[in-house]
Amino acid sequence: MSKSSDSNAQLPPPLGRDAALFLDFDGTLVGLAPTPEAIEIPPALVPLLSDLRDQLGGALAVVSGRQIDSIDRFLAPLRLPAAGEHGVQRRNAEGHMQEQRAPDLVPILDIANELARVHDGLLVERKHAAIALHYRLAPQLEVVCRDAMSRAIAGRPQLELMHGKFVFEVKPAGINKGIAIDAFMREAPFAGRTPVFAGDDTTDESGFAIVQPRGGIAIKVGSGPSLALHRLESPRAVYEWLVQARDMLAAPHTPTKTEESPRSPG
Repeated sequence: MSKSSDSNAQLPPPLGRDAALFLDFDGTLVGLAPTPEAIEIPPALVPLLSDLRDQLGGALAVVSGRQIDSIDRFLAPLRLPAAGEHGVQRRNAEGHMQEQRAPDLVPILDIANELARVHDGLLVERKHAAIALHYRLAPQLEVVCRDAMSRAIAGRPQLELMHGKFVFEVKPAGINKGIAIDAFMREAPFAGRTPVFAGDDTTDESGFAIVQPRGGIAIKVGSGPSLALHRLESPRAVYEWLVQARDMLAAPHTPTKTEESPRSPG
């Protein structure tokens, strides 16, 4: 599948009533920040997501690299269906949590912590089944971080190294956002709907690869090559698109000719 560029991607169409909406968190719903805890949640975001969830019959999920408890904390009191750690964790619409067994990450954690001790500006994030090494505050250390984390997983095929925006993350192999979205699409209330997924990072490409072949809509947020055929320039643009979607879905629905009930004979 070829990748679109900034110049040939299109703005996404309006959200339909039959959509199953999947949203990345950092860089999509909220702007990126120097550290994961420093993000700012727009005051109107939580009620907006709550409205959209209701309008879509519950078919709205957050699909993120964060842990689900972190998503819940920032979106409280809202508790949406969610996939965390790129699909390691998944909570369905009924609230049932599925979680992959955590591999032995102690050697990885030791290497990441030692690197952070030696170099200022690095942040180690310990997740349930992953270790993330953030270098946003020290971008000059990208190669150092990549080489150290690559060596850390050498000879451990059950682990893989994933590169996101200013982060290298070691996680269980064979798990990604696309697999998580596919799992949601097999369950109520997502099943039978048109999938729509918005994300900003290379880690979202697996989701785009699942959504578009199903006739769905993939939305790349920001610049850079992507499988997604649609694009929004920033989290602010995502927010405005979602507001427009909520307002359109709230408007009285005029049935089309195919939806109208047949008239009884006069």
